[in-house]
Amino acid sequence: MSVLSGKNILLGITAGIAAYKTASLVRLFIKAGAHVKVLMTPASKDFITPLTLSTLSKNAVYSSFTNEEDENATWNNHVELGLWADLFLVAPATANTLSKMANGTSDNLLLATYLSAKCPVYFAPAMDLDMYKHESTKNSFNTLEGYGNVMIPATSGELASGLVGEGRMAEPEDIVSFIESDILNSLPLNKKKFLITAGPTYEALDPVRFIGNHSSGKMGFEIAKAAANLGAKVFLVTGPTHQVIEHSLVEVIPVTSADEMYVEAHKYFNDVDVAILSAAVADYKPKKASEKKIKKKDSTLLLELEKTKDILASLGEIKQNQVLVGFALETNNELENAKGKLKKKNLDLIVLNSLQDKGAGFGGSTNKVTIINKDGSLNEYELKSKTEVAQDLLNEILTHINA
Repeated sequence: MSVLSGKNILLGITAGIAAYKTASLVRLFIKAGAHVKVLMTPASKDFITPLTLSTLSKNAVYSSFTNEEDENATWNNHVELGLWADLFLVAPATANTLSKMANGTSDNLLLATYLSAKCPVYFAPAMDLDMYKHESTKNSFNTLEGYGNVMIPATSGELASGLVGEGRMAEPEDIVSFIESDILNSLPLNKKKFLITAGPTYEALDPVRFIGNHSSGKMGFEIAKAAANLGAKVFLVTGPTHQVIEHSLVEVIPVTSADEMYVEAHKYFNDVDVAILSAAVADYKPKKASEKKIKKKDSTLLLELEKTKDILASLGEIKQNQVLVGFALETNNELENAKGKLKKKNLDLIVLNSLQDKGAGFGGSTNKVTIINKDGSLNEYELKSKTEVAQDLLNEILTHINA
């Protein structure tokens, strides 16, 4: 999943030959998971049809304030379009439109929307070499960047006039990559690395059976998604689960047993800034797993168990500058037990939830947590979706990172 996933992108198309590339641009935005609406200057429709763009974007294409062919048509509200957008991209951006944007001219729907937009604005110039080099064009670039707009530089190549040089609009793939990188660079967890564990572990009794628990892994996956959406590179070590995640910043490392999770957690821990151990790791495992399926012979079966390695405690022992976060699922003396675990395992934060609270714990889509800091302070949260709980936890972690 791209950082553009779920974003509302307003694409403004002006009257340049590079407009033909916007069909690919729309498809790439849609593939990245974005929602796209297209604004066209009236003259741009000579270069690519609204039908093509509306089909690809799955939205109506806007080019005028009203539909002149329908006297009962409603007004296309430029203010609402500007407020809808999470980002506004003008591509191709001709010298004519750039000059109008720089000087506040508002003689079409695209320009009126630009002047109303509250979101980040990107522009990808496209024009002939001499126009690109002209002082008035350079002034437009400087003015727009002074307004906080972001220029996606044109490239060099063969131009429509036959000249070779600067002025060619960046390729659609490069435009998407540029915007993704720009967004990532502005995110609070950019260049931070996270280790997150999730799900249950299965401890084999024999080739068929295992000891496990009811953890779905959903909480850990939501934390991984929240961290990645804030720009972090995430190593997600997960036990067996039906949860899935597709995000360009999340690397999933599947494991089965506690021993396997121990190895992978230690493999990544030294290189991360934050480790969040939300997995429900088995406390015990069979001392010796049978190589063959255990037959049902007697009325009882005696199992000899031994402790698994304590992953959280082992990371606490070697912790240097990492923020280390644990989870405590309790059924009694909740606060006391969680605080004891926090101190004993050298944690920075511990997330407490109780099976006594309806809607909390394994299997569901909600959770009710109390986050306890190593200084003894705590924040108790109401019952929320696990998506919201993940965001609350990331907000707490950000205060530690920025302290």
